[in-house]
Amino acid sequence: MRDRGSVVLIENNKVGLIKRIRDGTVYYVFPGGGIEVGENPEIAAKREAFEELGVKVNVVECFQKIEFNGTQYFFLAEIIEGTFGTGQGEEYTGEKRGRGSYLPIWVDIEKLSFLDVKPKEVVLKVQNLIN
Repeated sequence: MRDRGSVVLIENNKVGLIKRIRDGTVYYVFPGGGIEVGENPEIAAKREAFEELGVKVNVVECFQKIEFNGTQYFFLAEIIEGTFGTGQGEEYTGEKRGRGSYLPIWVDIEKLSFLDVKPKEVVLKVQNLIN
């Protein structure tokens, strides 16, 4: 079990996600990853946004906290620098490459219900923002 920090990016009624294809299964996750020694959840979320998406973010608030295989922190954030989709983290270049594909994408919030996005608790909260 490892605590995680993730970002929730919302722009123009779209949310930034990572499309994962692993072992023939397609699903979507919020950009993020494990909290490293010496990091707090917010710093981990910022680092992961840069590694996975190629963007620097400003954290607005802790959006959701979920207990699942450790504590998962989801931070509502906004892009302040960089180009979405240019991440160079180990998901794309290192040992984790064998763990399936990672594709940063923007998804219309209205279409979230039709996709396998994890965790659902965060999806429902994002959808409530526009309703």
